[in-house]
Amino acid sequence: MLGLRRRCPRRKYPVRVTTLVLDGGLSTHLERLGADLSDELWSARLLIERPELIRQAHADYFAAGADVATTASYQATFEGFARHGLGASRAEELIRLSVELARQARDAAGQGLVAASVGPYGAYLANGAEYTGDYDLDEDDLYTWHRRRWDVLASSGADLLACETIPSYPEARALARLLEGTPGVRAWVSFSCRDGERLNDGTPIREAAALFAGNARVVAVGVNCTAPRHMPALIAALQGGLPVVVYPNSGESWDAGHRRWLGLADPVEFGQAAAEWQRAGASLIGGCCRTTPQHIEQIRAHLT
Repeated sequence: MLGLRRRCPRRKYPVRVTTLVLDGGLSTHLERLGADLSDELWSARLLIERPELIRQAHADYFAAGADVATTASYQATFEGFARHGLGASRAEELIRLSVELARQARDAAGQGLVAASVGPYGAYLANGAEYTGDYDLDEDDLYTWHRRRWDVLASSGADLLACETIPSYPEARALARLLEGTPGVRAWVSFSCRDGERLNDGTPIREAAALFAGNARVVAVGVNCTAPRHMPALIAALQGGLPVVVYPNSGESWDAGHRRWLGLADPVEFGQAAAEWQRAGASLIGGCCRTTPQHIEQIRAHLT
C-alpha cells in the first residue's frame, strides 16, 4: 500500500489506492495547446502570461485518467524569476499559483492529488545539467539553493512534493536533509538515469535510493525523464525498498537511416509497456517529456 489517499472533493471520504496513474509531460501538452516555451523559464513563464492554459493542461490530464497533477513549478525558482526582473514576493506568488492551478483542476475533476514539482538545480541552469549532474554547487550549496522554494511549496497546500529529475547524489542528499527538516511533508523522489542502474552522475540508483529508506514520509522512490527501455532494470534495482514510481519520457531517438523516431511515442505501445512496469513492481506510473494525455489514457486502460 502506498499510504496515499486520492482526494475526492465530491465524496465524504477519500479513497485509498494501491496504484496511481500520474500525468504526462506538462510542457509537451502546453505546446500542443499553443504555448511558446522557448524561453529559459519554460512552462513557468505561463504562470505569468497564461495561467489559464496551465489549468487547462491539468484538466486534460485528469480527464485522461490521471490521479495526480504535477505542478508547473519544475522551473519556477526565485533565481529564475529574478533573472526576468521579478522580485521575491512576486516569485513566491507565482510558485504558489502553480499549486493553486493544479488544485482548481483537481477540484473541478472531482478527484485526484496535487504533487508540487521540485525540479533539480540543473533545470534552473537551463543548460541540460539535469541530464549530467555536472553542477557548480556542492551539497551544502544545493541545500541552500533549494530551501526557499522548498519552504514555499511545503506550505502551499499540495498533497505532496515531487522531487523529480534528480541527476546527482549530492543533490539527493540535499533533498533528504530538507525533507528531514519539514516533518509535516510527504514526497516522492525520482531520479534521472543514464542506464538501467545509474543516475546521470554515475551513482548507482540503489545507493541514492538508500538515502530515503525507512522514511515513512517518502511515499515512493524511482525514475523519470529516462528512456523507457531502462525501466525494467531500474525497477528491479529498487525492489525491496519503498514503493517505486516511474514516469519515463517517450525514449525517442531519430533513426536517420529509416527516417523515423524510435521509442514509445505511440500511446498504445506506451500503455502496454506501463502494464509491464506495473507487473515488475512499479506502483506510481505516468509519463514525462513527449508524452501526452493520450499516453495517460492508454496507461489507465492497460493497468490492472
